[in-house]
Amino acid sequence: MNEFAILITARFWTAQFEWQAHRKYALAAGLSPAIIDALAAGKRPGSMQPDEEAVYNFCTEVLTTKHASDAVFHAAKEKFGERGVVDMMAVVGYYQFVSMLLNVDGYPMPAGFRRS
Repeated sequence: MNEFAILITARFWTAQFEWQAHRKYALAAGLSPAIIDALAAGKRPGSMQPDEEAVYNFCTEVLTTKHASDAVFHAAKEKFGERGVVDMMAVVGYYQFVSMLLNVDGYPMPAGFRRS
């Protein structure tokens, strides 16, 4: 779920380097290629497990509205506990910072890069 939160953040910031770096980690961690492909296309993934849906809803809502509704917060807290929600917020915050730095720096993309 950590890599899923990172990919959601990378897609939000259109952080191509971050996306490419963490896509392979997300796949290795067991995130469905269909979920990754939907994120890459800017779409809500169609079939997510309950924990994936909680991560997607929480991260997406926080990134787009700068807030979490009670329903989304409580769903995430139910799946991951209060500590898990705080950890997820820390991941999103950190990778927003990293994404901004890489985007501004124009960090070179790896050989064979394909824009997602």
